[in-house]
Amino acid sequence: MKSRKFIDSVTIPVKAGKGGNGVCSFRREKFVPHGGPDGGDGGRGGNVFIKGDEDVDSLISIFFDPKMVAEDGIKGGGRKMHGRNGRDLVVPVPLGTLGTDLDTLESIADITAHGQMVRLAKGGRGGLGNARWKSSTHQAPMEHSEGTPGEERKVRLDLRIMADAGLVGFPSAGKSSLLRTITAARPKVAAYPFTTLNPIMGTLLYPDRNASLRVADIPGLIEGAHLGIGLGHHFLRHIERSKVLLYVIDMAGVDGRKPWEDYAALRKELRMHDPALVRRKSIVVANKMDLPEAEENVAKFKTKTRRVSIPFSAEKGIGVETLVEQLYKIVKPSPRISRNEMLAAATSTNAPPPKRPQPAAPRRGSVPTPPRKGYTPPKPLPYRGDNPAEGGGDISAETFKKASFLKM
Repeated sequence: MKSRKFIDSVTIPVKAGKGGNGVCSFRREKFVPHGGPDGGDGGRGGNVFIKGDEDVDSLISIFFDPKMVAEDGIKGGGRKMHGRNGRDLVVPVPLGTLGTDLDTLESIADITAHGQMVRLAKGGRGGLGNARWKSSTHQAPMEHSEGTPGEERKVRLDLRIMADAGLVGFPSAGKSSLLRTITAARPKVAAYPFTTLNPIMGTLLYPDRNASLRVADIPGLIEGAHLGIGLGHHFLRHIERSKVLLYVIDMAGVDGRKPWEDYAALRKELRMHDPALVRRKSIVVANKMDLPEAEENVAKFKTKTRRVSIPFSAEKGIGVETLVEQLYKIVKPSPRISRNEMLAAATSTNAPPPKRPQPAAPRRGSVPTPPRKGYTPPKPLPYRGDNPAEGGGDISAETFKKASFLKM
């Protein structure tokens, strides 16, 4: 039985709609003895799309309803009526979703923006009615074609959270407490390891700069996570898109570990997952600086790792402003634009008026089309304007009486 949980990977069958069939029909009407063929074409099948939605944060809805089947096209009708096209199926997915075709292992989608749409399967074409086969030598065609089937494929959707900063650290290092301090997120905090079982997102706001960035907290890493020890390193996929990594180190060594050894173990696990993560910009956060053992370990940590850390304490509020400012300098988030500002910019009266379409200029070397046989061009009127009664020019009474639109 499926349980409700955080879902970041799901395999689904995708099937686009079948095209509607064309029909064979002839016009049957009184006083029309030779009506001829009038069979219409069938409608195309519906496509299957996935669409990025910033209000969706998990693939759980697709996990419980894994079928993606679009509507079939409707068959054509008499009187050359075209069948209705099948409705497209648009499935919302969270930002950072990757789509892979399991048959070819080809990447077919990478959703990174709100409103971005990617087609997973194309609908089938509609069949042709017998009116399509009518010709001077084939007056009563009986041929008509069926609609083509839509595309079918097996797709795996994987979620890579779109976070600007990712928190990495051992269990009970204080990652959740740090996230609660700098953002409005409220992850679970308890005095035992592995309290965080799923990735949690928080938004760090800069109200004076009208900007924000997103911080992701993932479950704790331990030495040997790449071998499946602990919770493994499956959740490291959610910091692959992060611009900066925050190594949260328990500088007080509450669990009897040494901070510099924790830092080396974290770097090793990241390297085993993806070597590019080790080369990513990073900040070392010396957490739990409110404890007396932390002061001595900070100096040893700097000597052994040659890394400068930011002293931090969620309990005492130490180093919060320094860390927030350092994140802003590295990520450089762009200012946010409110919905009202977007609407005001779209309806601004300062925008230049749209240009009227101009007739296309004749191509160089083109020959002007001669007038058709028996065509006589109209004579120009001796006045300007369409209505001579509106004073388009100097019009005499005789000219006004000879106007063609008065002779009905």
